[in-house]
Amino acid sequence: MLFSVTANYTAKALNAMGENPSTDRRAAFEKLVTAAGGKLVGLYFTTSDGPGVMAILDAEAISAAAIVGTVAATDSVRDIKMTRLWTHDEVVAVRKKRVELKDAYKAPGQ
Repeated sequence: MLFSVTANYTAKALNAMGENPSTDRRAAFEKLVTAAGGKLVGLYFTTSDGPGVMAILDAEAISAAAIVGTVAATDSVRDIKMTRLWTHDEVVAVRKKRVELKDAYKAPGQ
């Protein structure tokens, strides 16, 4: 499964990276993702809500959640969010399943 993970760096992390500007955050994160049995698809740095990061990874749901929890526990990021990304084929399958299920549920008051 594909996931997008976004976060903003804490002041603690920004200061540490300022002390060692050539630190390779991609390699560090990729090592974690690989250890969890996943694959890092891409890692990008952002500036929209502060200096931050966005990663796209391919991993099982439990592994992805554990990856996010591991990073969050270091106090190096804040506002961390994990979003499941869906392929076109998966969305088509969801739409077809919805059509199959539409008569199995009645909204309140119906």
